[in-house]
Amino acid sequence: MKIVLIGILGLGAVLFVLGVLLWTPDKPRAVLQAQYLEQSSDLIDVLGVSLHVRDRGPPDGPVLIMMHGFGSSLHTWDAWAEELTDRFRVIRFDLPGSGLSMPDPTGNYSDFRTLDILTTLMDQLGVEKAAMIGNSIGGRLAWQMAAKFPERVTKLVLISPDGYASHGFDYGKAPDVPLTIHLMRYFLPKFMVKMNLQPAYGDPNRFSAETVDRYYDLMLAPGSRQALIHRMEQTVLVDPDPLLATIEVPVLLVWGEKDAMIPISNAADYQRVLRNSTLVRLEGLGHVPQEEAPEISLPPVRAFLEPG
Repeated sequence: MKIVLIGILGLGAVLFVLGVLLWTPDKPRAVLQAQYLEQSSDLIDVLGVSLHVRDRGPPDGPVLIMMHGFGSSLHTWDAWAEELTDRFRVIRFDLPGSGLSMPDPTGNYSDFRTLDILTTLMDQLGVEKAAMIGNSIGGRLAWQMAAKFPERVTKLVLISPDGYASHGFDYGKAPDVPLTIHLMRYFLPKFMVKMNLQPAYGDPNRFSAETVDRYYDLMLAPGSRQALIHRMEQTVLVDPDPLLATIEVPVLLVWGEKDAMIPISNAADYQRVLRNSTLVRLEGLGHVPQEEAPEISLPPVRAFLEPG
C-alpha cells in the first residue's frame, strides 16, 4: 500500500512539473499588435467585433476578398496580396478570434454569423460585389457566400476548400472536440504547433521558422485559443451539393497534389456539382500553396481573376 501511495505521489509530482513546464499563457495584445499590425486604422468594428482588416490597392480596382483557414490569419496571403495590389483592391481580414481580430463577444462562430459579418464589412467598406478567394474553411465560407448572396460575388477561387463530410465532421451534427484540443487552451508549446502545421506543406523544408513563429504568436492572442475551440464546436456541415449547384459564377479550384489535410480527390466532388469550374493541380504542394510557393500558385489565379 505504501509503495502504491509513493508511486501515485511520484506520478502526481511528474505531472505537476510537466504542467508547469508546458503551461502557455496568452501574449499581451499590445505586444502582438506592435509586431503584426501595420496601421491602427486596420482595426475596424463590425457588428461589435474588432476585426483586423487590410484594405490595399487602387480604390477603384476590381475587388478581391481573401479568407484564411482554421488557425491561420490574413498573413497567409502576404505574398499574393503584394503582387495583386498593383491591379486589384485586395481586402483580407482575420476571422473573429483569429490573428489580431478580437473574439466575437456573442460567442457565435457559426458560418451564418461569419457571413453576416462579411456582408456587413463589405457594406462598411463600400463594396457592392467582389471576387471571393478562400482557403480551407475560408473556401467553405467563400462558396457559401456565392450561393447565398450571388449578387455580391463575381468569381470564386477555392483553395483546398472545406465543406464535404470528413472524419469527425458529419452532416447535420457538431463534432466531438477531443480533450487534447480543449487542453491547448492551457498547454501549447511551440513544438506542438509546428508538428501540427508542418503537414500543411507538401515540402516541409519550405515551412520556415518565421512562419512557425507567426502562427504560434497569433494563436496566443488573448481569447484566440478558446475562440478556435468554439469555432470547431459550432461547425455543423450541411450537404454542399444543393448549394454548390446554384453557383453560376466562374470557379477556379486550386489544389496541392500533396495536400494531407483535404485531399485533392475531393476536387472531383466540387467539379461534379459546380456548373462552371476549372481545376488547377499543383504538383508537390500542400494545403496552403499561397504560403508554400506563391511563385507557382499565383500565376494561374491571377490569369483567372484578370477581367476578360
